[in-house]
Amino acid sequence: MDEYAVPPQLHIQEIVERGADAQRGNLLGVQPFMVPADYASAETFYAKMDGYLDAASRRGWLGERTIVVLPEYVGTWLVAAGERPRVYRAETIVAAVRALALSHLLRLVVTLPSARAEDAVRYSLFRMKAARMREIYHSVFSSLARKYVATIVAGSIVLPSPEVHNGLLTIGDGALCNVSIVYRPDGSAYDDIVRKAFPIQAERSFVAPGSAADLPVFDTPAGKLGVLICADSWYPAPYAALTADGAQIVAVPSYLAPDGVWHQPWRGYDGAPAPDDVAARDVGTLTEGEAWLKYALAGRMPGSGIRHGINVFLRGDLWDLGSDGHTIVVRERTVLEAEHVAGAALVNSWL
Repeated sequence: MDEYAVPPQLHIQEIVERGADAQRGNLLGVQPFMVPADYASAETFYAKMDGYLDAASRRGWLGERTIVVLPEYVGTWLVAAGERPRVYRAETIVAAVRALALSHLLRLVVTLPSARAEDAVRYSLFRMKAARMREIYHSVFSSLARKYVATIVAGSIVLPSPEVHNGLLTIGDGALCNVSIVYRPDGSAYDDIVRKAFPIQAERSFVAPGSAADLPVFDTPAGKLGVLICADSWYPAPYAALTADGAQIVAVPSYLAPDGVWHQPWRGYDGAPAPDDVAARDVGTLTEGEAWLKYALAGRMPGSGIRHGINVFLRGDLWDLGSDGHTIVVRERTVLEAEHVAGAALVNSWL
């Protein structure tokens, strides 16, 4: 029996509702609290995701006009699926990667010379585990969308040249991309894929950027939806692209590390030059959290013409990576912040 096949600990510390049900649908932000063992298998990953959606369903927050939004990288750590317990028990990410590499040493030695990235080890490991990652990610979120009859913005995952054909997520032999897949209430994936256009510096060593001009808009039962993966929400071009295609709602899956960074001095833009409207004096003066409110979704969406938005962060105890952030809801020009909790949160905003 799988030693990790036990009921998941959800660590829910906040459940909050914004607005009232006007029969137009809702945005449901799921801030999960993830630990390495949640990624041990398809069963453990499904159980954790289903636990949060079940808690929301019992409050009447899931239906055909619901858009569920999960955070950036929620699927990326499926790179650890099917590994030995020492990977999940490792105290640091360096130790976990070392254990993962040793488990696949022969394949790694063969693939490293052909790695097309600055970080050859990380690139090779993600390529080697891509088929299993894709299978678990797609089956879990497709099943959950169908079970709860809701649209799911399935956070993000790193995969090689992903595509969707006839509602099924596939992968290829091209570059790794940080992508988000959106699932319909019938469990099929939309054909369009969201590719992160502005990877941060840590990602650029092994992940290829997408194009802001190519960001898709999804026609959901709750309205036209755009998705901006984390740093993309800090730049004007992605909003312009979504607005041009008629987006009414924007979802921002994010991941922020390390622990406590929200209240530390802001270090400025990472991975690409700051836009022209960014005040240089704000770097080191604003806190990280204040910068998110000024320059990301909360600051940029109100001027875009998009009516509703939500920014959701990944929290958890994933080796020594740390995590920070809290859910931010934007309704027209009103910004609503959830409590800053280190655990999980469910934030429902009626449209």
